Amino acid sequence: MYIDLIVLILLIILVIMFFKRFSSFVFFIAIVEIFLRIMSFIKNNIGMKDISNIIGKYIPDNIFSIINKYSSGLVNILLKWSFIVLMAIFLFYIIRIFIRKKKI
Repeated sequence: MYIDLIVLILLIILVIMFFKRFSSFVFFIAIVEIFLRIMSFIKNNIGMKDISNIIGKYIPDNIFSIINKYSSGLVNILLKWSFIVLMAIFLFYIIRIFIRKKKI
């Protein structure tokens, strides 16, 4: 039922409690999104029906699918835009790290 939402919220709370930095929260959200998209790719391209069914049943496709599943209306729009802002901040952090390395 709500297991994917509960797990995501618990993990977010753990990250906030242990790392206490906004950048850690942003990186965690990006890591979860990338993981979910990789699992979705595997589900769609693996060729083993059993594994595809298990992944499809227990793992959502991405964070947008979790937002759409458990919210609607104005809350849905606000959560989606918050997620987009977090991804933009993540992109800024990644670009900043890339520029600081100066090894191209």
